[in-house]
Amino acid sequence: MRNRSFVVTAARGLIGCSLVALMGASIAHDEGHSETLRPLLREELPNFPGHTFTSAVVDFAPGVRAAPHTHGDAFVYAYVLKGSVRSQLDDEEARVYRTGDVWFEKPGAHHRLTENVSSTEPASLLVVFVAPTGAALKIPDKR
Repeated sequence: MRNRSFVVTAARGLIGCSLVALMGASIAHDEGHSETLRPLLREELPNFPGHTFTSAVVDFAPGVRAAPHTHGDAFVYAYVLKGSVRSQLDDEEARVYRTGDVWFEKPGAHHRLTENVSSTEPASLLVVFVAPTGAALKIPDKR
């Protein structure tokens, strides 16, 4: 329970952070998809050499779907800040996550689907990555 409390407290603290850029971290954007990324924080982890903690808010306009992708060797934590998002990882069933819900993605997971389920309301996620320093944080599927 202590770990969950820490994660929730840390996530809430990150929401208030604002940085103009991630200082070189790379998150690819896919043409034709209009989710937007608002960087929050990027910090190398002193107790986990060679790894970086990165956080961002991802906004989805009504009805927007992200292209399928992976996050390489990153561990990913997602918290729904607003709205409802449908997500599907690997061969699992797609699930709808609503405001306050969370999920995580193991390194190498294939994110087949991420979409705002509403055609009228926006949705937002707080996304946290723990990844090897300098690694790409979003890798679109090869077309």
